[in-house]
Amino acid sequence: MREFKGNMTNLSWLGLSEQKVKETEKNAALSKQLSTIIAVAEEALKQTGKSKDELTKQQGTLLYQLGTKIKPQCAGNIPLVVGYIISGGIKSEAQVTAALDYLLANAVHDVEVAAFEKACGVGVVVTHDQIEDTVSVVIEKYKNQLIADRYTFNVGKLLGEVRSLLPWADGSYVKKEVDLRILELIGPKTVDDLAPKKKIKKEEKPQEKKQAAKKSPEAGVSAAKVPQENGYPEESEGAATIEELMRTRAHFHKVGENYTTDGYITTPKTKELLKKHVEATGGKVITRFPPEPNGVLHIGHAKAININFGYAKAHGGLCNLRFDDTNPEKEEEKFFTAIEDIVHWLGYTPARITHSSDNFQQLYEWAVELIKKGHAYVCHQKVEDIRGFEVQLSPWRDRPIEESLQLFQDMKNGKFDEGEATLRLKMTLEEGKVDPVAYRIKYVPHHRTGDKWCIYPTYDYTHCLCDSIENITHSLCTKEFQSRRSSYYALCNMLDIYCPVQWEYGRLNVNYTVVSKRKILKLIDSKIVNDWDDPRLFTLTALRRRGIPPEAINAFVAKLGLTMTQMVIDPHVLDATDQKDKNCRTMAVLEGLKMTIENFDEMNLPSTVTVPDFPSDPQCNKTHEVAFDRVVYIERSDYRQYYSLIAAFKAIQNERHSVESLGNGKLISVVPE
Repeated sequence: MREFKGNMTNLSWLGLSEQKVKETEKNAALSKQLSTIIAVAEEALKQTGKSKDELTKQQGTLLYQLGTKIKPQCAGNIPLVVGYIISGGIKSEAQVTAALDYLLANAVHDVEVAAFEKACGVGVVVTHDQIEDTVSVVIEKYKNQLIADRYTFNVGKLLGEVRSLLPWADGSYVKKEVDLRILELIGPKTVDDLAPKKKIKKEEKPQEKKQAAKKSPEAGVSAAKVPQENGYPEESEGAATIEELMRTRAHFHKVGENYTTDGYITTPKTKELLKKHVEATGGKVITRFPPEPNGVLHIGHAKAININFGYAKAHGGLCNLRFDDTNPEKEEEKFFTAIEDIVHWLGYTPARITHSSDNFQQLYEWAVELIKKGHAYVCHQKVEDIRGFEVQLSPWRDRPIEESLQLFQDMKNGKFDEGEATLRLKMTLEEGKVDPVAYRIKYVPHHRTGDKWCIYPTYDYTHCLCDSIENITHSLCTKEFQSRRSSYYALCNMLDIYCPVQWEYGRLNVNYTVVSKRKILKLIDSKIVNDWDDPRLFTLTALRRRGIPPEAINAFVAKLGLTMTQMVIDPHVLDATDQKDKNCRTMAVLEGLKMTIENFDEMNLPSTVTVPDFPSDPQCNKTHEVAFDRVVYIERSDYRQYYSLIAAFKAIQNERHSVESLGNGKLISVVPE
């Protein structure tokens, strides 16, 4: 027993060492969570008639585990789990883990006590006899291998199998029993067992050495080595196709189970909203590729296209092409056409083609609702005053709701000049940016809505709401949008609408080239490059014009794998993939010399001959079959008194032959006399 020192936030009460307490206190969120758990545990002890110093060491460990592992969407069930820990219903780390897994899987459902207790083994008693019998069965199963390998055998394999058969057994007793049975079977460790084992260096195959010497970029990609910013590769799991990659490497949530993902925020309405969402989607995966139509797509967009369309295709779902057309100053009709054309060129057909502008009216109405709820306000600060992170809160942040409503209406009706007023959201992004802008004034006609609107929503405001409108199941985007995930979830929940899940992946960049739309436009205006499809660029239209097929680009993306790390690839990695796509190995005779074997039938030669794939590489054992008949053709340069002919001709080397040639001295046939 340990004395409780009176302070409910005193982490040492949980049995933590002084060093562990200091480390934990550095994590403000965890400290706050543990403070809540300690308060609940104190109340639970009180209700059972126990004093605060009667908390056992085991219970303290389990309470700490609860604090470190529980997800925010399950925080409302902390009293439930703490109650079982204090009462002794949950008394192992395995049970705590099982309890949290159950609560996460049912985060938007009411907890059924019987199902919960069954899921985490409440009331299950595993006797020592049961453990001993189970260990005996497992040891017998691996008896021969244990005798052969002795103490080099992986004991973790035995422990794991026992744990799978008896998930609620006492782990320490299981380990003790396994060690005892191994000792009984093979005896104590000998001198040889105790001797340090020499590390056996894996020999490279000759072909691997040869490839390493050549430093082939394509070989690196096929081995799933992804070049990073520092120039060194990082282990990543690539695949032959994007569908295979998204099936085997993308471990996202199931449709309708959004609440099982880290950081997802649940509300009292989440359950009903998800139910309607599943009904609307029919349980299908729905993704979207949302480019801004202010330029053509580049090689980095190829990754986004493949991931969004590929994930949907791999899971029998749909992918929309949504144009994020909220900035009329930079958008042109030719870019809409070019983007749609490239998506089709890469082999994908959108389920729907939508536009953010389709939802301008709904977005405006939601903005009004946010003002009414006190989540948004009209601000008159200049752009330079709100740019950056360490900025002062707006002096208009707490203005009356009715005043903001009227001013927002005035913004819509054109009563302010550009830059004179904005609508801002009351929230802080993960990156530290305070109160992002939701609407700004632009007196520029929109290519689809004309002069109907003079206020336009920003990306931060539009993105998540359009995802919700389209019932997107998986909002897949590059890592730079991770800092906007909290606002993504918060905005949907402020409006009590369906909230999709945002998943991020590493951005793809290419060395020695320019992919920024702004910079490419400057190059075009400066006449340095001809247009967006200039072959020197890495836009997808330029790569197409250069002759790189879409299959090579898709394979290139698939081989890079799916990581959170930003990738910086050298151009020759794409070139290597392109070459592999184009350079299918075949056999041909460019300058044919006809060879007629008159006694072919008498020689009983085979109809096919096995020849090596790479005759110049004796280490390669790969072969293929070549047809063999009375008339064969060889390269004219191979006719050197038959010294270079294949082995099958050696039998006729000493015979006499008639030679037929052209006027220019070139041989065209050789026939035995």
